[in-house]
Amino acid sequence: MTTDWIDVGAFDAIPARGARMVRTPQGCIAVFRTATDEVFALDNACPHKKGPLADGIVHGNKVTCPLHNWVISLETGLAQGADEGAVETYPARVENGRILIEAAFLKRQAAE
Repeated sequence: MTTDWIDVGAFDAIPARGARMVRTPQGCIAVFRTATDEVFALDNACPHKKGPLADGIVHGNKVTCPLHNWVISLETGLAQGADEGAVETYPARVENGRILIEAAFLKRQAAE
């Protein structure tokens, strides 16, 4: 079975330790690039007060929400420390300088 991927933009358009918000038919997704050029995709809304994670500070494989400083793992989507909650994560990869998110996973999430 072949996996379909959605092109969400150029890898170089996101600076190291930066993020961009991408609108999809299934909702807004934050796409992150770490200092080591790893790419992660998460729901853009923090589990605490729905703060825009794409506007947060990327450090290591985590992002700190700009509203109330909740720290979210880019790998698991789980809130760190004493905070509780999670955001959905999406399979993402870089191919030929483009960031791709798995289409079928987005569609499954939208159906739930």
